[in-house]
Amino acid sequence: MKLSLQLKLGQNLTMTPQLQQAIRLLQLSTLDLQQEIHEALESNPMLELIENSDEEEPALNQETGIQDSEKETLQNSDASPEEEVLNDEGGDWPEQIPNDLAVDTNWDDIYPNTYSSINSYDENFIDYESTNTAVDTLQDHLLWQLNLTTMSEKDKTIGLAIIDAIDHQGMLTVDIQSIHSDFEPELEVELDEVLAVLHRIQLFDPIGVGYRDLSECLLVQLNQYDDPEQENLISNAKFIVEHHIKLLGNRDYAQLMRKTKLKEAELQKTIELIANLEPKPGANISPPTTNYIVPDVIVTKKVESGQWKVELNPETAPKIRINSNYASLVKRASSSDDNNYLRDNLQEARWFIKSLQSRNETLMKVATRIVEHQKGFLEFGEEAMKPLVLHDIAKAVDMHESTISRVTSQKYMHTPRGIFELKYFFSSHVTTKGGGECSSTAIRAIIKKLIAAENARKPLSDSQITQLLEEKGINVARRTIAKYRESLSIPPSNERKKLLE
Repeated sequence: MKLSLQLKLGQNLTMTPQLQQAIRLLQLSTLDLQQEIHEALESNPMLELIENSDEEEPALNQETGIQDSEKETLQNSDASPEEEVLNDEGGDWPEQIPNDLAVDTNWDDIYPNTYSSINSYDENFIDYESTNTAVDTLQDHLLWQLNLTTMSEKDKTIGLAIIDAIDHQGMLTVDIQSIHSDFEPELEVELDEVLAVLHRIQLFDPIGVGYRDLSECLLVQLNQYDDPEQENLISNAKFIVEHHIKLLGNRDYAQLMRKTKLKEAELQKTIELIANLEPKPGANISPPTTNYIVPDVIVTKKVESGQWKVELNPETAPKIRINSNYASLVKRASSSDDNNYLRDNLQEARWFIKSLQSRNETLMKVATRIVEHQKGFLEFGEEAMKPLVLHDIAKAVDMHESTISRVTSQKYMHTPRGIFELKYFFSSHVTTKGGGECSSTAIRAIIKKLIAAENARKPLSDSQITQLLEEKGINVARRTIAKYRESLSIPPSNERKKLLE
C-alpha cells in the first residue's frame, strides 16, 4: 500500500467562541443571566451600566459593530492613554495629586468615586434574597424548648438522642429500643425513662412531634382537647384513631358506622374533628425556600384593537454598553501590552453585547409565535389550548429544534391568566373522532372540571371519565386518564369519597 496525499473539499460546522457564548447565554435563566452580566461588568473594563433608563445608547455601525461616537473618537484620537485620562472633561478630576497628603487619606478624598455598583440601575433596589436570615430547623426549635425545660442531666441526654432521631416532619425515625441500647451501661438508662422523656417531648411545640405512627400523633393532639361540651365527640375521635385508622384512611364509612355504632351525622362531625389535626406536625416549622420568578416576556391585550402585544420585560437584566472613554484609549497602530489588553477587552465586550441582542431577538421571535398559536388559551383558558411541539415553532422561525428548546427552558411569560413557563405551552395531542386534535393540557383541564363537579358520595372512576370524554369525541385510554389525573395531584376515586357533600 502506497502512502499519498489527497486534497478534498468539504464543509463542516465550527463552534467559534462567539457561537459558544451565544448558545450559553441563550439557555440561561433570568437570574443566571443577571449574574453573568454582573461578572462581565466586573471583569471587563470596557463594559458599563446605563444608569439612566432615559439615556439613549449610541447606535452601532452595521458594518463594523462599533458605536458611531466610538468610531469617531478612535479616528480623531492622537493623544496617549495618559493624556486622555488627564484631559477627560466628564469628571471633576484634579490636575495633579497634592505632594503633601495625610497618612489616613483615602482615594475617594482625592478622586471622585465613578464606579457604579451592580444594582445602581435601581436606586430603590433591595436584594432581600442575599440578606443573611437564620431559619430555625425543627431540631433547633425542639432543642431550644429542651434547654428551657426543667429536668435532670440524664433526661436531657436522653432528650438529645430522641430529638436527633426526629426527621423534618416530626416523626421518630428510630425505635425506642435502638435509642435505649445506644446508651452506655454506665449511665444506667432504663427503657421506661426513655419512654417518659419521649412522651414529654411529644408535648413540645408542635404538639405530637416525635410520633412513631400516625395513630400516636393524632392521639397526642386529641388528648390536648379540653372541652366538656365536645367530650363525646373527642372520645369517638380517639376510638376511631386508635382502633380503626385504616378504615378511615380507606374511606370505608359503612364499616366505620358498623364498628363504632355511630350515625352518619355523628360520624361526619367526628371525621371533621380528626381532619383538623396535623398529621405531620413538624412540616411547618421550617418551610421550604420561596422561589421568585421574574417573567422574561410580558403579554398584554390591546383594548382598542383586541390584538395581543408581546414585549420583553425590561427589568430582567441591567442595560450595558461599551465605555466610550476606555474605548477611546485603544490605538490601532500600537502593539504594546496595554493596548493589546484594551483591544482584546473591547472585542470581548462587542461579542458579549451582540450575544445579548441575539438572545433577546430569538426569545422575542419564539414568544411571538407561541402567542399567535395559543390565542385560544389566552382568550378562553386551558380547555382551548392547542397541540404544539418544538418542531412547529422551529419551522415557523426557521431555527433548529435544539435552539427552541434552549430558548423555552427556564423562561417565563406573564399573561393575564398568570405566569407560565414557555414549555407549558407545548403539549402532545390526542386524535378526536372528527379527525381533529386535542392537546393533553386541554384534556387535563376537562378532567379537572369533571372531578370538581362529581358527586362526592360516588366519585368518578377513571373508566367513567374515559366514557365521558368519548361522548365529547375525545378518545383517551383509561391508563392515560390515570396518568393525567396523577399529574394533577388528584387521588383515585376511592380516596375522593366523602361521607356527606
